[in-house]
Amino acid sequence: MVLASRLSKIEEPQTIRMAKLSRELRAQGKDIIDLSLGEPDFKTPDHIVNAAIQAMHDGYTKYPPVAGFPELRQAICEKFKRDNNLIYSPDQVMVSTGAKQCIANAMLSIINDGDEVIVPAPFWVTYADLVKLADGTVVQVNGKFDNDFKITAQQLEHAITPKTKLFIFSSPCNPTGSIYTHDELSELAAVFAQHPNIFIISDEIYEYINFEGKHESIAQFESIKNQVIIINGLSKGYAMTGWRLGYMAGPKEVIQACEKIQSQFTSGPNSITQRAAITALLGDMEPTYTMQHAFKERRDYLVAALREIKGLKVNNPPGAFYVFPDITEYLGKQDIHTAEELSMYLLDKAQVSCVTGEAFGDPHCIRISYATSLDKLKEAVQRIKKALEELA
Repeated sequence: MVLASRLSKIEEPQTIRMAKLSRELRAQGKDIIDLSLGEPDFKTPDHIVNAAIQAMHDGYTKYPPVAGFPELRQAICEKFKRDNNLIYSPDQVMVSTGAKQCIANAMLSIINDGDEVIVPAPFWVTYADLVKLADGTVVQVNGKFDNDFKITAQQLEHAITPKTKLFIFSSPCNPTGSIYTHDELSELAAVFAQHPNIFIISDEIYEYINFEGKHESIAQFESIKNQVIIINGLSKGYAMTGWRLGYMAGPKEVIQACEKIQSQFTSGPNSITQRAAITALLGDMEPTYTMQHAFKERRDYLVAALREIKGLKVNNPPGAFYVFPDITEYLGKQDIHTAEELSMYLLDKAQVSCVTGEAFGDPHCIRISYATSLDKLKEAVQRIKKALEELA
């Protein structure tokens, strides 16, 4: 049986692989604490659930428009104005079955064979594989631990070539939790303004998981706004991972291209989710802020606790719900030579699942998600500490 050669370009995401392995071990009776997936442990707020129920009673069970219901696209525009002071019209917005599909649509609409895509590392696991699937070339630019894993404008400028077509990044960042400040984004924007042929995908899915203040979008800089494609969604900020609804905003021509591609893949996303999304975007935000507070409490505990473990270097991430400790000191001990081997060691020895930093473009780190209860985090830290002490 001969399958398509494009399959050799990509791999199953390590995040999904580790979560799958955790479920298998749990099914065998093992007490696994899963810190591999970025999935809030909160329930979807009641007012959103009730909106979905009402939508079914109101008959929203037919095929929706490919780009989304007009009312939802308008609600997204209102959200951008309210939260980000960004003006978009509904024809500059569309919705998809998750933010991941939005990114895939955009890449398939933009990248041609051989185009270069600058990807700051550490990066979300899917970015690089989607570039490859679109026949592009990944140009990895490494952020440094001492700069909270963020790249500088100088690094960006040095990475740009005549083949550069796209730049993709997230802020707040998965996997590091880092956030680009207004001034840092301004410096990047000044570089992009000199290269108007380069598109920018700004993944802002963790917008509401921000412990430092107001979210800053690179689209705020008018000189490059027409180059920017914002990716966002409901999964993280509203605890709606299983509802599968992402949205994007950008140049009208790009949105039209993405709609054309989506029409052949999935058509419009779930009609009931779309109606609930209107309520989520325009309704009560207090549950979101409650989650944000809980994530901050977990972050504060986890960073302090991990810093007490000898050999781990841990920064203090201002957003998302991950820590990305440097585990270099443990490499070379016993039979552990890579971050992936250390992750598997922790799964076997401590029964705690995390994800190798190699999947995110940094072989010296591991990603630990704190999108779970404080009690589980405390138990996980004790297990990790004991396992690492035995390794040392």
